[in-house]
Amino acid sequence: MRFIVFVKADQDTEAGVMPSEQLLADMGKYNEELVKAGVMLGGEGLHPTSKGARVKFSGAQRTVIDGPFAETKELVAGFWLWQCRSMQEAIEWAKRCPNPTGAESVLEIRPLFEADDFGAEFTPELRAQEDELRKQLAKR
Repeated sequence: MRFIVFVKADQDTEAGVMPSEQLLADMGKYNEELVKAGVMLGGEGLHPTSKGARVKFSGAQRTVIDGPFAETKELVAGFWLWQCRSMQEAIEWAKRCPNPTGAESVLEIRPLFEADDFGAEFTPELRAQEDELRKQLAKR
């Protein structure tokens, strides 16, 4: 199963405060463990929402909303993509993570949809299209 693990933002991450050298070293070591275990598929930190934008859809209308965005506790400061056997395994890996901010922090773990999760609506033609797109991505 694949999972996305969100590192939730806080006031410091939204203010653009960079992590300490020690935290970067601790995270680097943790990421090495994830890679060696075959868990980590990818991951990155995100710039604050002040450098971002949202596109709001309302029927055929599109509205662009520039950051920053309110409700810091609902924002994301980074993410990992993991391959684990179960949610419990993902939770166990998350519990081993160095505290992402050094203060009050939250990691949110969510499974990614896989092709079989969509049932009959994901027709053989749509599956073939998805497979082709994944092959193209893998070449990059």
